[in-house]
Amino acid sequence: MVPSARYKQPAHVVMEKVDTSSFSKPALNVFASTPQSTQAEVRARLVRFLPSASEADKEKYFIRLSQVTNHLPMETANFSDFYCSLEHARNCSEIMGLEVNPNWYYIPSVYNGRTSSLRVSGQPIRRPWGVISGPGASSQATWSRSKRLDFELEMGVFLAKPLPAGQILDIRNAKEHVFGFVILNDWSARDIQGFEMAPLGPFHSKGFGTTISPWIITIEALSPVECPVSIPQSPPPLPHLAWKGDSSNATWDIELSARILTGKGKTYHVTSTNLKDLYWTPYQQLTHLASAGEGLSTGDIFGTGTISNDRLNGVGEKSGLACLLERILPKNRLACMEIDGLEYLEDGDEVVIEGWCFHPQSGTYFGFGECRAALVPALDQ
Repeated sequence: MVPSARYKQPAHVVMEKVDTSSFSKPALNVFASTPQSTQAEVRARLVRFLPSASEADKEKYFIRLSQVTNHLPMETANFSDFYCSLEHARNCSEIMGLEVNPNWYYIPSVYNGRTSSLRVSGQPIRRPWGVISGPGASSQATWSRSKRLDFELEMGVFLAKPLPAGQILDIRNAKEHVFGFVILNDWSARDIQGFEMAPLGPFHSKGFGTTISPWIITIEALSPVECPVSIPQSPPPLPHLAWKGDSSNATWDIELSARILTGKGKTYHVTSTNLKDLYWTPYQQLTHLASAGEGLSTGDIFGTGTISNDRLNGVGEKSGLACLLERILPKNRLACMEIDGLEYLEDGDEVVIEGWCFHPQSGTYFGFGECRAALVPALDQ
């Protein structure tokens, strides 16, 4: 069951500092723009109320999940997406016969996406059309349905406190601008991407669909799983990107997994990874995003980039790769996919990404809900 905005708050949950009308808005922007102390108070009151709620209270103040239609949680003006996993960058560079570009180690690599691509979990994604290379090195380009449809397991970070244009964000203040996290699937058409990347980066290959989970897990709720980074940064970050806080709260320990449910009824568990394994942390990403005076708006979202790591499964296979592209390399293949000839997604396939955390004080787990979507055929042309 989820809280309902249809009724007045019960007397023992009244929050004096909160404009309660913010909970009946179509998006969370108004509430997200309140001070984090206010958001923490709201959460604390709800946490105290829920365990003691009577069945009558639950029926009055909550709606059953089966009766809920989810929507995008915030109104978003700006969407950017990063490329910040060292494992992912190394694999992608190796596929192209290159080394990781030297500038990658100095700045969190990022591009501006399209907010029109954002879809809430459960909405289908349509296979896109685009310009791709013809077969053979000398063939002319063709306009075609994408034949190499991929997913990318990421997290999305929604912003709360705005930053006026012209100001530069200090990394020491980054936390107060974060509202919370969702799971994000950056759908990617690899054949379209391969042709359009040079010289300005991806466009149609990414802009046709970006799925996010509907439930924002607030920065306050994630405080028990703050943790150090797992990958040392070398060379050290430039001063404005160097973490100034305690090393124990530089990032978050969030386990993530992805599985593919094929239209033929088979399930492949293809990814098991963790947010803490990114080379550049979300705080560093946010600081870079606002380091040239562009400003920040409440409701903006950025994707962390594909969260790949070098984790191995029980039989020594790479289980931490967070997209299918990286599995082109022979060393990265999964036997179950090779046996069945799975390379890219087919129409009818569904990708399900989940995330969860372990609360060390209570010994309990809490999650993000599913980020899932099925692929439907391209339109006829």
